[in-house]
Amino acid sequence: MSSHAHAPSGEGGHPRILSAYDDPGTHEEITRRKFMANATLTIGGLIGLGLAIPIVGSLIPDLSGAGATWTALDDTGWKELQSATDKAVKIDINLKSKDAYLPEQSMPQSVWGIKVKDESKFKTSRTDLFPPPAHKDDLPYQIVNLGFVIFSPICPHLGCFYQYNSDANKFQCPCHGSQFDAEGTHIAGPAARGLDPLPLREQSGTAEIEWIRYEPTIPERLVISYTS
Repeated sequence: MSSHAHAPSGEGGHPRILSAYDDPGTHEEITRRKFMANATLTIGGLIGLGLAIPIVGSLIPDLSGAGATWTALDDTGWKELQSATDKAVKIDINLKSKDAYLPEQSMPQSVWGIKVKDESKFKTSRTDLFPPPAHKDDLPYQIVNLGFVIFSPICPHLGCFYQYNSDANKFQCPCHGSQFDAEGTHIAGPAARGLDPLPLREQSGTAEIEWIRYEPTIPERLVISYTS
């Protein structure tokens, strides 16, 4: 009888040839492999966290004014708004966006402006923007500024771009039929709130707005980003 040990039989009773993968290794080798695997997972997690922080940070708007992204209103449209009566005015802007990973990009866009002759009346009409003190709105900026309100052109229902019907003096969304009066109050259709205002300021003689995207479909105004 041979004194050599045989590997366990494989299929058909033939001896199975052992490979390096069948040897679990010594205790030190097993410990070393576990350490390397855990180290790889840890490093990967740190890299992912490092990427996530600037990405998430880019979605949080800075509304304090110092680091905000302000965009100049087209001078012609701004002058038209100043001389307007009870009609909304469409004002062009050159919207710029930039993050840490892409070069600055520019795209044409427009906003809607209205003149507020009676701020008290406007506040009474837009109770969604000026709720009672017990239900204070969280919008961190002045809604009526310089005697005007600037509206985002995005319908608060599902993000379509609405239009202004000058004859009817109201805003209408062509996608799902939401309608808003001349002051942006929701009057018909599936939208859950009125038109969303944008911050307005005058800087060195130039009127500027801050572009903001709000969460759609919900009654509350949740600011989700200030990029396009």
